[in-house]
Amino acid sequence: MLNTDELRLLEVIARTGSFTAAAVELNYTQSAVSRRVASLEAAAGGPLFERLPRGVRLTPAGRTLHRHAREILERLGRAREELAAIHHGIGGRLRVGAFATANAVLVPNALRAFGKARPEVAVGIVEGLSGELMDSLRRAEIDIAVVSDYPSGLGPADDVEITHLMEDELLVALPADHRLAGAEVVDLRDLRDESWIEGAPPGRPTMLAAACAKAGFTPRVDIRIAEWTGKLGYVAAGLGVTLVPALAVPAVRGDLALRPLGAFAPRRTVYAALPRAVPLPAAGALLDLLRAEAGGPG
Repeated sequence: MLNTDELRLLEVIARTGSFTAAAVELNYTQSAVSRRVASLEAAAGGPLFERLPRGVRLTPAGRTLHRHAREILERLGRAREELAAIHHGIGGRLRVGAFATANAVLVPNALRAFGKARPEVAVGIVEGLSGELMDSLRRAEIDIAVVSDYPSGLGPADDVEITHLMEDELLVALPADHRLAGAEVVDLRDLRDESWIEGAPPGRPTMLAAACAKAGFTPRVDIRIAEWTGKLGYVAAGLGVTLVPALAVPAVRGDLALRPLGAFAPRRTVYAALPRAVPLPAAGALLDLLRAEAGGPG
């Protein structure tokens, strides 16, 4: 069985043309070199060096093994460099998970700063619901997740480190010509007769249903659109109103009126989650940037 120490010895002997020179370079004794060469030739099935009056040279079998040895040693060297980069947070790949509206402004802005600071780190993005992202984090499928406690909290976090990022208030999106578009604050009760645009299937608890229940009515949902930018298109067309997270405000189209709902405004908390066991340094660096960015959106 060949091992990397023997392959390294083969490469040095081939380069120096001498057992003695190889012993000096590798800090081996002459007898240790002889034993290792004998072991290497036994594993290779035959002689690898021609013994000359002065030095040695590779046999055809030796040249073949030397070619492969150089490739193996070069790849191992690159592997060591890449592993060192990963452990120092300056290389490798960082897998980031985030829920949809976090991908509107918060995560892209943080990743822009991350890319400038650590350009050698490749970044992969996964979008999903918060519960799904937490499961992916526990299965080591992603390295950091941006999640929220909506709709059902974050669940057990024994193996995950949770960091608070921000509170996210939901606003109401109105057509620009809506009767309440000019109000500083909209009372949710004044929207009891509106047609609402919602994403969740009928019967599922939602922040809209909870907020309207608190205001004393049940919202009439005539259109169900899962993707939040699609909801805004229907609002702009005058086909209803919807809720928009403040987190996404900078990305909202300009032909809508966004208004706070005062005491009836639904709120959620946004967190960053990392595995508690040996998080990547690059994930910790992105966490710092997410925390800094969370003070700005909205």
